[in-house]
Amino acid sequence: MLEEIFRKVKTASYELALLDDETKNSILNDVADAIIGYADELLKANQLDLDRMEKSNPLYDRLQLTPQRLEGIASDMRNVSRLPSPLGRVMCHRVLDNGLDLKKVSVPFGVIGVIYEARPNVTFDVFSLCLKSGNASVLKGGKDADNSNKAAMDIIKSVLNAHHINPDISMLLPATHEATAEMLKARGFIDICIPRGGKRLIEFVRDNARIPVIETGAGVVHTYFDRYGNLSLGAIVINNAKTRRVSVCNALDCLIVHASRLADLPELCALLEKSHVALYADTRAKEALQGHYPTSLLFQATDDSFGTEYMDYAMTIRTVDSMQEAVEHIRQYGSGHSESIITDDDARAEEFQKKVDASCVYVNAPTSFTDGAQFGMGAEIGISTQKLGPRGPMALEEMTTYKWMIKGQGQIRP
Repeated sequence: MLEEIFRKVKTASYELALLDDETKNSILNDVADAIIGYADELLKANQLDLDRMEKSNPLYDRLQLTPQRLEGIASDMRNVSRLPSPLGRVMCHRVLDNGLDLKKVSVPFGVIGVIYEARPNVTFDVFSLCLKSGNASVLKGGKDADNSNKAAMDIIKSVLNAHHINPDISMLLPATHEATAEMLKARGFIDICIPRGGKRLIEFVRDNARIPVIETGAGVVHTYFDRYGNLSLGAIVINNAKTRRVSVCNALDCLIVHASRLADLPELCALLEKSHVALYADTRAKEALQGHYPTSLLFQATDDSFGTEYMDYAMTIRTVDSMQEAVEHIRQYGSGHSESIITDDDARAEEFQKKVDASCVYVNAPTSFTDGAQFGMGAEIGISTQKLGPRGPMALEEMTTYKWMIKGQGQIRP
């Protein structure tokens, strides 16, 4: 049954390649309007999913849709419609001595498969980016968001039908493990697979896929408060990085603080207390915080505390005696997602950005900005932590490949 679905999507992808940008933009804007027009239906479907999950589950926030979040999803879709097409870009053009005219031109991958967990917004994000970039899409959501994903796909299909566009250009698979396994074996049908989720999902996809994979790795995120860091700025940046949305991959997991600034640690963490953030601090940091941070939220860090993606109101604190030690800690425990330094020393900021190996490296700003929409990319299909191919937020340009187009006048190769 699933192979027939894959076949239909592949066939539809050839039709999509001929669709003009004006039609794509019209579809995207109509889907955005439908998201708002059918908000009640989307929220009811989402509530069915929420009712099956404990509110204490870190994924609850990712799963939840609200009127405001639907407005944001619709706005992102409209933003995508206003972006220039990533297709047909001439990336290289040369004429050889023999007169052959060579052009390297951006084209769609064809069919993009996305596997994701409790994130119903991904259904709309993937559709918008795939449509705009000329790609058909196969979506495999998690069972936790199945009702939400089905309601979203119903809206998408209704708009495609209204435009007389083959609805097979975007298909939602059953929320089963078997569907995931079949998707990962769909050679000849799915051109590339992108997993969005936790470490276990990404490792499973990477280890079992027989189709190309772009890894969107887990986000074990650090912020280093340097000996020359601005205290008031640091407190705001750290709080935003940790508490804006704790369940997302760009949320702060570990604060690294220079030993010379331990006396400032209570003030640096003061805003976190308001959100009841649990701190797992090493010995020196814990001593600096005792009597200044609630004992019910202050714990001794262990070796297992570091390298954890918390996705909750919790984080670790590590004390270092030099910036190089901070960099080495990040090298050992980081995931290559997003890292930040807080410092007023420009030379040290530049050194940190050069030494730290991650897709996004910040100076005096929170890692919460690692997001395709925030980067002006309209929306994103994921954050790539690999180095081969796309890296960082992936949007329209990252969803294209290229081909060489050659024109001749009867030349032959000697």
